[in-house]
Amino acid sequence: MENNNLMTLLEKTDMAKGRLISVLEKIQTMYGYLPEDVLRTLSDKTGHSLVDIYGVATFYRAFSLKPRGKHLVLVCLGTACHVRGARKIAEEFQQLLGINAGETTPDKEFTIETVNCLGACALGPTVVVDGHYFSHVTVKKVRGIINKTLEGLDTIDIKTDKRIFPVKVCCSVCRQSLLDSSYLIDGYPSIHLNRAYNGKRGWFRLSSLYGSFNSASEFEISPDSLYSLYCPHCKKELLEVSQCPECNAPMASMLIKNECTIEVCTRSGCRGHMMNLNQINITE
Repeated sequence: MENNNLMTLLEKTDMAKGRLISVLEKIQTMYGYLPEDVLRTLSDKTGHSLVDIYGVATFYRAFSLKPRGKHLVLVCLGTACHVRGARKIAEEFQQLLGINAGETTPDKEFTIETVNCLGACALGPTVVVDGHYFSHVTVKKVRGIINKTLEGLDTIDIKTDKRIFPVKVCCSVCRQSLLDSSYLIDGYPSIHLNRAYNGKRGWFRLSSLYGSFNSASEFEISPDSLYSLYCPHCKKELLEVSQCPECNAPMASMLIKNECTIEVCTRSGCRGHMMNLNQINITE
């Protein structure tokens, strides 16, 4: 491995304790995964124990200790997706790409993984490719998903792409709308919240497009830190009803369409989110 790249990275990075996740993200971007020799070098140069580094690397599903392809395909095999034919969808991906789940194509383009739940049960069968959600997937759609991925998912227009859609969110306590049309993110009204961390409180805004991780905040906090989210209207803390499937941190819940919820992770740096739509039908 070319650890000179790692040394350059460390020279430009504040290696305070809270920056470890950020550095691991950059290493994974640099190499495509977290090589063992690079992690050992990271430990030697930063003072972080190898045990701590591996603890973080294995705690977050986003990190991989073995090479992944350029594109990561996640096929949900949870109960709701399974009963709608998710197993056949996974098999179609494997057949078209010529690999099994957990493997990477020889050209390093695709890695396929299966997961127990992606938090969007009502949209199942669900497939996520490079962070982009595909809902109500069928076997016939698999080839199209592969082709779209090769064309470039990031070039798709968010206004016409049916995998990414706006949600109308309100406070789970006072039921007032949390959308703020005066502050746009992704061209849509943002979700206006207040965030509290270590005795400090300020505004925090999320994209109202489900599938987008874009956000803005009045102040930044260290990666891997837990924070609390509050309604800007009633000042009540948003209820924490479940744990993040990515990192097990508490998730803050907001309402969409009556009793259905959208939940976001309260750990800085984690992109975990879930949508519980119950019986609501969303067209593709």
